[in-house]
Amino acid sequence: MDRERFVISDAVWERIEPVTLGRAADPGVTGRDTRLFLEAVLWRVRTGMPWRDLPSEFGNWNSVFQRFRRWAKAGVFERIFEALSGEPDFEYALIDGTIVTAYQKASGAKGGPQNQAIGRSRGGLTTKIVALVDALGNLVRFVLLPGQRHDTLGVLPLIAGLTFDALLGDKAFDVDWLRIELDGRGAAAVIPPKSNRKAAISYDKAMYRWRHLIENFFAKLKEFRAIATRYDKTDTSFQAAIYLAAAVIASR
Repeated sequence: MDRERFVISDAVWERIEPVTLGRAADPGVTGRDTRLFLEAVLWRVRTGMPWRDLPSEFGNWNSVFQRFRRWAKAGVFERIFEALSGEPDFEYALIDGTIVTAYQKASGAKGGPQNQAIGRSRGGLTTKIVALVDALGNLVRFVLLPGQRHDTLGVLPLIAGLTFDALLGDKAFDVDWLRIELDGRGAAAVIPPKSNRKAAISYDKAMYRWRHLIENFFAKLKEFRAIATRYDKTDTSFQAAIYLAAAVIASR
């Protein structure tokens, strides 16, 4: 195993170790191998390979997978992301959605794919990631939706409890209720109007040019092959993979 390709530096490990499960002083190997375990999960998120193909140097693949599931359910990967994220710059916020293809076998979770943020669109089985980033292009929050659902369904969970000066979004977010919501918050809607609007709506075109920041974030996120294509059956596991990938992006 080429340890030079490991991702977690000593500085990053120092910041995230307090929010992980298992300490070096714990009995057994669980505490001692926590950092190696995270590298194993990152290997899988980066490569998109099946868990069964995990290099033996990381340990038994099923043990790693079961531990990943426990951490995912406990919200550990979200805490890792939060530990590596800086204070958001809310001069303005940007919102957008992106579609990822779900591997056919990812639809086999209990309750059916519709309960795991997997839907059907023109591209087949898909999941939509709707994300909010700050004025520096750093991820703040995201939600998962079935691929055929509209981006605006993710807006309220993403902006709840946040204060920002403006919200940038494309024409998909040109809906009256959102404009009313933003006006009530005292935030500008930097959203171009749809062509079927009867009355013209102005927006800050100079500020709108910064919308590429969220597109840049999605491009970085999809460098992780297990994000660009969804292999996880459950939304909990896929969310965990996104949080871990976003944590790596935030630490760069």
